[in-house]
Amino acid sequence: MRLHGFFRSSASYRLRIVLNLKGLPYEGLYYSLRKGEQRSEAYLALNPQGLVPALELDDGQQALTQSLAICEYLDEMHPEPALLPAEPLARQRVRAFAQVIACDIHPIQNLKILKRLSALGLGEEQVNQWAATAIEEGFDACEALLAGQEGPFCFGAAPTLADVCLVPQLANARRFGVALRWPRLQAAEAACLQLDAFAKAAPEVQPDAF
Repeated sequence: MRLHGFFRSSASYRLRIVLNLKGLPYEGLYYSLRKGEQRSEAYLALNPQGLVPALELDDGQQALTQSLAICEYLDEMHPEPALLPAEPLARQRVRAFAQVIACDIHPIQNLKILKRLSALGLGEEQVNQWAATAIEEGFDACEALLAGQEGPFCFGAAPTLADVCLVPQLANARRFGVALRWPRLQAAEAACLQLDAFAKAAPEVQPDAF
């Protein structure tokens, strides 16, 4: 498989984690988002949105887009270790937590939106505060969603799709200078970072890191 991504993209980070957890080999292809390389004609043929990541399958004929959809595809094709619980209510809780991050926090603090805010005349400090506020409000909800859930991971003794989304978003939080005040989220992150699958997916160890 070929993973088209960017070292700092949290959506690409999610896929690196999942591919590592499931022991699936892949080739990385890298695009500088700040240079707009993901808007090239060749890449738009793979992902018409011009966003990373995209995952080309082994057959070279299919390209998958949208990180959560790709994660669930990989989970269905390679069920072990499972990213989602078998019990429907538990599975819904994991999906809901993941979507708070992937649908509500991340999209309004990603580079595309921050550039639009700058174009509207907001200064760098205001733009960064926008991102930080989006993260803080989302993490308040995430912390509450984990109340009463056993650890050490978000939902129990093994990482799930919730952890796959949480760890990259905490990395974003630090990048925007957010003061971390969510002990349950940070405890789940600490458990994740003990695993090679997460450590090897970290942005700072990717070939295109700068």
